[in-house]
Amino acid sequence: MSRFMKLAHVIWHCQYHIVFVPKYRYRVLKGDIGKFVYGCIISNVERSGGIIVELNIQEDHVHLLVKLPPKISVSQLVGRVKGKTAIAVFQKFPSIRTKKYWGNHFWSSGYCVDTVGLDTELIRKYVKYQDDK
Repeated sequence: MSRFMKLAHVIWHCQYHIVFVPKYRYRVLKGDIGKFVYGCIISNVERSGGIIVELNIQEDHVHLLVKLPPKISVSQLVGRVKGKTAIAVFQKFPSIRTKKYWGNHFWSSGYCVDTVGLDTELIRKYVKYQDDK
């Protein structure tokens, strides 16, 4: 089985390791909020046309290893995921919005992205076993 994916006029294998954090890196991604964010990320990545290889939610950051077709930019995906999950979290957990430090922003404005080459399995294990470190 080939590692390459196919679209109408392209054969591709584009993987990215993406890390993003809540505003001020507050440790809010635990319990029900963490589980809810996990589900939101999965649904938004799939709607965007991406394929999740590995996803790990820590209390203060998210690791996402994802395959994206070339027609989708990383910034489009991250913008959609962060925007849609923030709206959903504020609707589902309105008590978060009442804290003055949020200012209607759940996520920090930046993110970290790295391309994944032949060391896919090493990166996948790193993302999966974040809790152990």
